[in-house]
Amino acid sequence: MTIEKKPAVPGNGVVNKRKLEERRRFLRSIILGAAVLGISTLGYIPVASGWRMRMRPPGALEESDFLSSCIKCGQCVQVCPVQAIKLDDIDHGFGVGVPYIDSRSQACDFSCDAVQCILACPTGSLVYKKPVFMPTRSGMRVANPPILIAKEKDPEPTLNIKERTGLARLARPDACLAVQGKGFKGQARGADFKGRMRFVEVDRWKPIPLRDHPFDLELCDLCVRTCPIKGAISLQPVVDKDGNKRMTPTVHEPCLGCGVCEMICPVESAAIVVDARKGWGA
Repeated sequence: MTIEKKPAVPGNGVVNKRKLEERRRFLRSIILGAAVLGISTLGYIPVASGWRMRMRPPGALEESDFLSSCIKCGQCVQVCPVQAIKLDDIDHGFGVGVPYIDSRSQACDFSCDAVQCILACPTGSLVYKKPVFMPTRSGMRVANPPILIAKEKDPEPTLNIKERTGLARLARPDACLAVQGKGFKGQARGADFKGRMRFVEVDRWKPIPLRDHPFDLELCDLCVRTCPIKGAISLQPVVDKDGNKRMTPTVHEPCLGCGVCEMICPVESAAIVVDARKGWGA
């Protein structure tokens, strides 16, 4: 019996090999993409080139412990009265669904009094007090229970917070209106700014839009007068190189890194900023 051989199709082997290689590349891309997404969701690697250390909600564990214990449930987001807490996205930085705070856009001003985000956290990623087996970095622990100015006349005026989330810093002294000896009049961040804050003289419990609370100051001290923590920041006299006396914002040990000073600073970019995860004296 004779088997008839079919003539080979010119180039057929090359075409099939090319298709096979394209399929392999496609599968590799899918697997790699899934791996990157999965690992970034756990919070182990940055997925954006512009990543920087995020400000976490009050009471957050150290970054590695926080990222590994947070289940991205969003409970902290739901209870925040000023909506300061956001959930990270894949194009933003570190850990899809992990909560963070962008102080310049919306700071935590402790409008909830009791730090509701800690109460709402189901996993202990946000805590009032760390377990004994988790060490505290030098400078993160506050020396004394911080006094919340809004509660200063209450029987218990302190916040049950043992560690700061960051530390404020006068990053651009030349841009600071107080250092320049200038006042400020109007809306701190303009009419389009959507940030909110609690002003006790307006309403003890209800935060209002910052744009609805204009100022008229002979010398700008917005960062000082709106800071929610007693003794965290003040204007102090300094003498410049020409011998002129100036007033400059000075950050003190009670600072928790809430970010109100950064949010309210009326100059662009903010003269005062909060460094996430920075301790006192670091």
